[in-house]
Amino acid sequence: MEKLLPSSAKVVVIGGGIAGCSVAYHLAKFGWKDTILLERDQLTSGTTWHAAGLVGQLGATATITKLRKYSLNLYKELETFTGLSTGLKQNGSITVASTKERLQELLRQATAANLFNINVEVIDQKKVKDLYPVINNDDIYGGIHIPNDGQADPVGVTNVLAKAAKMNGVQIFEKTPVTKILVKNNKIVGVETAKGKIDCEYVVLATGMWSRQIGEEIGVSVPLYPNEHFYIITEPMKDLPKNLPVLRDYNACLYLKEDAGKMLVGIFEPNSKNAFKDKGIVPNDFSFGEFPDDFDHFEPYLEKSFHRLPILETAGIRKFFAGPESFTPDTQYLLGETAEVKNLFTCCGFNSIGIVSAGGAGRVTAEWIMNGHMTEDLYSLDIKRFQKFHSSKKFIMERVTETLGDLYGMHWPYKQHYTSRNQKLLPYHDELKNAGACFGQSGEYERPMWFALNGEKPQYQYSFNYQNWYPAVEFETKNTMTNVSLYELSPFSKYEIKGELAHNELQKLCTANIKNEIGKSTYTHMLNQAGGIETDLTVICIDKNHFRIVSSAAVRTHDKAHILKHLSKEVEFKDVTDDLICLGLFGPKSRALISTISNDDLSNENFKFGTGQYIKINSKKIWAQRLSFVGELGYELYISHEDGKSIYNLIVEKGREFNLAHAGMHALDTMRMESGFLHWGHDISPEENQYQAGLDFAISYKKNIDFIGKQALQKIKEEKILRRFVMLCLKDNDPGKPLLLHEEPIFLDDKIIGKTTSGNYSFNFNKNLSFGYITSEFSNEELLNKNLYIEVEKKLYQAQLLLKPLKETKYKTI
Repeated sequence: MEKLLPSSAKVVVIGGGIAGCSVAYHLAKFGWKDTILLERDQLTSGTTWHAAGLVGQLGATATITKLRKYSLNLYKELETFTGLSTGLKQNGSITVASTKERLQELLRQATAANLFNINVEVIDQKKVKDLYPVINNDDIYGGIHIPNDGQADPVGVTNVLAKAAKMNGVQIFEKTPVTKILVKNNKIVGVETAKGKIDCEYVVLATGMWSRQIGEEIGVSVPLYPNEHFYIITEPMKDLPKNLPVLRDYNACLYLKEDAGKMLVGIFEPNSKNAFKDKGIVPNDFSFGEFPDDFDHFEPYLEKSFHRLPILETAGIRKFFAGPESFTPDTQYLLGETAEVKNLFTCCGFNSIGIVSAGGAGRVTAEWIMNGHMTEDLYSLDIKRFQKFHSSKKFIMERVTETLGDLYGMHWPYKQHYTSRNQKLLPYHDELKNAGACFGQSGEYERPMWFALNGEKPQYQYSFNYQNWYPAVEFETKNTMTNVSLYELSPFSKYEIKGELAHNELQKLCTANIKNEIGKSTYTHMLNQAGGIETDLTVICIDKNHFRIVSSAAVRTHDKAHILKHLSKEVEFKDVTDDLICLGLFGPKSRALISTISNDDLSNENFKFGTGQYIKINSKKIWAQRLSFVGELGYELYISHEDGKSIYNLIVEKGREFNLAHAGMHALDTMRMESGFLHWGHDISPEENQYQAGLDFAISYKKNIDFIGKQALQKIKEEKILRRFVMLCLKDNDPGKPLLLHEEPIFLDDKIIGKTTSGNYSFNFNKNLSFGYITSEFSNEELLNKNLYIEVEKKLYQAQLLLKPLKETKYKTI
């Protein structure tokens, strides 16, 4: 007899692939047993069933590596728990490098793996051949070998997770499509199915390639789209050694897996093909479907596989497979609560690495739902890192043709995508271009990253060493310290809050005591209930009961969602990001420059640091605030969009008298590190609290209100802070030797005590500069006399602790 559908549940997970089963299992394991999983067809239908089943722990980022390692351990544990087989075979993996640059990338990933105790062996050309006898290693520089990697049966893993979920109390219903997600007052209230309605508090979209169009039906942006993914399976090969490691040759876009005497050869190629391109819609009944063969598309990569494994040339092809796999705009997962609907969570967008990702992703999704916030630094996977336009067909269908190839492409530092560009141009975009701007995409905006000198081409030449834009940044940062530079800051996220209760609401949201006086600004944070840092921002009082919040460009959706989640309906909220141009004039001559185009009194006595006021430039009323993220005297000018071009041109024209130079985001980032300023998403996140980050000056316990996270902070205050923020520089300070980025292990003697979060080369101080967190019983003063190192590409570089920022902060009083 068919099991009756319950009329209510705490959580409904939609989607019976490996991700949905993992979320359901973890929810029940952690205590939320009133969980239902609904699958429109059968478990694994969609994309799970045809996955290659690779279980490789090493990812492009430390966060991904951490989640993958968890998945591997989980699948091994659940085999014992359920008595079912996942088909897990830990025959290891080898990734080879046929260029020196690829070997550098692999060494960086292997270095980050040290943070999670993953056994990674760096191997030379000869060792590659020893471990994989049938390989052609003539053009190989080396590689990495991970003995505990391997492969698994995707259907087997999913069934193990599903059984474990049931054993913990989850109810699973197949052949039960959800016809509608029910939302009331922007909050989940239930789902409708062909078999009845279920009232629920939470819904998880683990719906794979259908997620974008399901979200679209209820006004939710889920930026992913499927491409065609190709692999072949050979006939049995009698000379093929058994139990070969999984082989990856990123430069040839190949992965190769031996299975029962046959070889599976798959590709992640650049310029990939959209699936369902004609209509841009994934059919609801595409369960175990395949696409027609496209041998012409696959053949160039098959030729590359013959070069790498000559034994394949004489092998017959038993199966040519082409099926859908969904990809995101940046090849990272889509996890977390959506911005548009409260208690609607996503766990999708796995970019064809869902088998090894789903265990860890399911765990953090369950914790996220149950806690109501992140407890780890997962912003790189948070769906709220994207904006609405990212899920439009025009944007996403073009972008994913590039991002499929990104999976095996070089993960260059500072890499920019070339597809779906020029979404939003500034009014003076052409002027910036003529000034030599090399643009990067920030949200929708094209913003200058650096400005080419001496007529050189403003284009990245990607490298893991010296950056081709270093001369530009040297000029821009030095000019900012000695003259004045113009920074384009319009993509800053900007929100306005108005109403009689506006100040009270901000006091509840923010840790600092928000100044309720026109023209006064407050640097502050917003926290989650555990005291983790959710936002990093400035609040300025524009007028009576009128405040403006400014945060960084990358967090527009994230910060807006956090604010609206806790803001009452009694106040007016508006996102004014696109309404206002923002130009930053920073440097010792900035006051003199503005004084030539404005008659207002900009003296220190009349316009102190941390304040703002309306001034007139060219008869236009402009909000100016004296703040500086570069540690110099400076002003942010907020200009109406329609006046932006004329004011920009006037500043550039008058600026010639003061040696004005354009400066980009690399210069800004370098100078904020020289000044000791932390950046949310790199140096601070929900994983850190203000005491660890050294930002407790932005906490006010005196204000008569219980701000969000206050109780947690008071407990943290009483505890000994072991993990803490530090500033470091290398003792050998050649630029690009090595290139410091982030996620590099920090050593005390031969023991890892932390990891880096930001890196830049300071030309003003000739220092290879790094920020990070360490856990040590030694004080910073004691560590000055200890042996500290930063590991890059498996090599240790001697480092020294900085007790204070490189730059003095005189700009506040001049």
